[in-house]
Amino acid sequence: MAAAAAGGQIQDLTFLIKNYYLTELYLNNNELTDISGALKHLSSLQILFLHNNELKKLGKTVKELKGMISLQTLNLFQNPLAYDPDYRLYVIYFLPSVQLLDRKCHEFGNNKNKVPFEDPEDAVLVRAMTRSLMEFSSVDWNKVATCQERWLKNKAEEPLEKLTVQFR
Repeated sequence: MAAAAAGGQIQDLTFLIKNYYLTELYLNNNELTDISGALKHLSSLQILFLHNNELKKLGKTVKELKGMISLQTLNLFQNPLAYDPDYRLYVIYFLPSVQLLDRKCHEFGNNKNKVPFEDPEDAVLVRAMTRSLMEFSSVDWNKVATCQERWLKNKAEEPLEKLTVQFR
């Protein structure tokens, strides 16, 4: 099932609330400024055209599309958000099911012999975004009363100082 609303002056997407089974949605060439709360229920969506609108918030837009595990084709070009320097990398990273972004294929994660980025700096950025955080904590055990000392109350209890160091 497909829905087309291209070329109009659509600014509100409330008409999509009961259309759960859409597989294609063409909302290009409108005046959409925000899609929050309007599309995330469309889990069967495979093709989504949102190019040539007024979408400005990349993080908010991608968050709305994150649950669409069937989404394979996505067009967001000619929106203010597409001018973000990390736009393409951000969308590919957070929407892994998308295979065709803005009319361009990418091999992100599908072929290990090919480099998924044109610029090696993009690969460094992805690694930095996914790098795990290590945390080490230590306590001065000399200040902790033993079981026997606690029972006899020979040693005054000092407040424990926990030292935590984080590495990225």
